[in-house]
Amino acid sequence: MQVHLVDGTYELFRHFFALPSHVDANGNERAAVRGVVGSVLNMLENGATHVGVATDHVVESFRNDMWDGYKTGEGMDPTLLDQFHPLENLLGALGVAVWPMVEFEADDGLASAAAIASADPNVTKVFICTPDKDLTQCVEGTRVVQLDRRKNLISDKQGVIEKFGVPPASITDYLALVGDTADGFPGLPGWGAKSAAAVLSEYGHVDQIPDDVDQWKVKPRGAARLADALAEGRDDAMLFKRLATLRTDAPVGHSPNDWLWRGPSEHFAPMCETLRAMGLVRRAEHIAADRT
Repeated sequence: MQVHLVDGTYELFRHFFALPSHVDANGNERAAVRGVVGSVLNMLENGATHVGVATDHVVESFRNDMWDGYKTGEGMDPTLLDQFHPLENLLGALGVAVWPMVEFEADDGLASAAAIASADPNVTKVFICTPDKDLTQCVEGTRVVQLDRRKNLISDKQGVIEKFGVPPASITDYLALVGDTADGFPGLPGWGAKSAAAVLSEYGHVDQIPDDVDQWKVKPRGAARLADALAEGRDDAMLFKRLATLRTDAPVGHSPNDWLWRGPSEHFAPMCETLRAMGLVRRAEHIAADRT
């Protein structure tokens, strides 16, 4: 059994900025919705069987209470925001497992599903379908991998190391030091990708790095300044690590068997008719017919 876990938020953004306008029968912009559902159908056409899609039902999460500067929906295009809930509804009608996150984020949903799938001995491969660097922390060897569907690029544990200079287990520490502008936390002054990778490749985790630079086994350029920043900002770094650490207790079900695609529901065709995208219905019915 192979499992495909899709970052619905990323897919919605990607299609929103890539596709020309498409309005439904009610005059609402729905190009991104049609694009994402078409993309999921493409996965099913290519053999995917157990599929789950996590979305940000609301943009804010529990992390906004932890850090004032954490990302919000402020400044987002309202035409994009207006397509989240219709996407969730249409995917649900298609028969795909959908996890709209409210307290958590879509990334937490994907991490939770990956943990469940990884623990199932019947699962041979887990594809986390997103290029988001936060999800690299969930990669396990060659069994739980990250798939950038746009580039058709798979990253296993070795791929993560080659890209970031640290293994998946150190990604949250890496982000704590360098920051994550997309999520809204800055990291520590002076720390960059090369310095973080060099030091963490030796120590693994932020809390294992000595304050005294003379005790460092590896000293990148500006080591003394980096050590001072760490000594002064260690509490911030540990907070940033908690922000970067994905939760694995989001509500996504209890077994990969819950995510088996069994075909569209009776609601899918009427919804596609309103969307003015009946081609999606024909594709879904063809896939379902091939699997019976």
